[in-house]
Amino acid sequence: MKTDSAHVYWDAEWHKADGSSPWAQAEAEVMEHAATLPAGARVLDLGAGIGRHALALARAGMQVAALDASEQSVKVIGLAAQAAGLEIDIREGAMTAMPFADGSFDHVLSWNVIYHGDEVVVARTLAEVRRVLRRGGTFMATMLSARRLPVEQAKARGHEVSPGCWVFEGEGDKIHPHYFCNAATLVRLLDGFELMRLEDRQHEKPGSWHWHLLAERL
Repeated sequence: MKTDSAHVYWDAEWHKADGSSPWAQAEAEVMEHAATLPAGARVLDLGAGIGRHALALARAGMQVAALDASEQSVKVIGLAAQAAGLEIDIREGAMTAMPFADGSFDHVLSWNVIYHGDEVVVARTLAEVRRVLRRGGTFMATMLSARRLPVEQAKARGHEVSPGCWVFEGEGDKIHPHYFCNAATLVRLLDGFELMRLEDRQHEKPGSWHWHLLAERL
């Protein structure tokens, strides 16, 4: 079973997205960390969606690359960057095989992305993040917390397709595989990184638990 298929759902969503979309606004946490990076830092927005962070980071003077598996994502970001007069290296591709050279970036951001797959997909993606980061570069990401799993199970019937990876019936992107993990598993998966911050937080909706992490590439 192919588990990294959620981009199919999101590609359709990006056809409907506009400036009023909640996915159009950059997260304060992302921009606060960006302000600590050196001027002109090389940054990868992994799973860039409609470009909320890629565009904001480029406006802040970063050298930005944006990668997404959605064809529509690439189109939307390209048009927005052109309209704003911003230079962004925009590419369509899989997070498990990034089209960038080793050590290409000072910082990698991946907001609500990497958990779209099973543990094999997650591990391969994290290995790719480590590869494209320079030593001492930083990695900021969110991951689905195991604390959220009972919340999803209460809302819809689901089944575990592999350890920690669930598919749920109904609507939304959770008809595609999602990976839920606890802190110990996440630390194990972050081999080659030094954790600087790890916190389990609820997002806007009650029970929407996500790990927020900041790590340094060893």
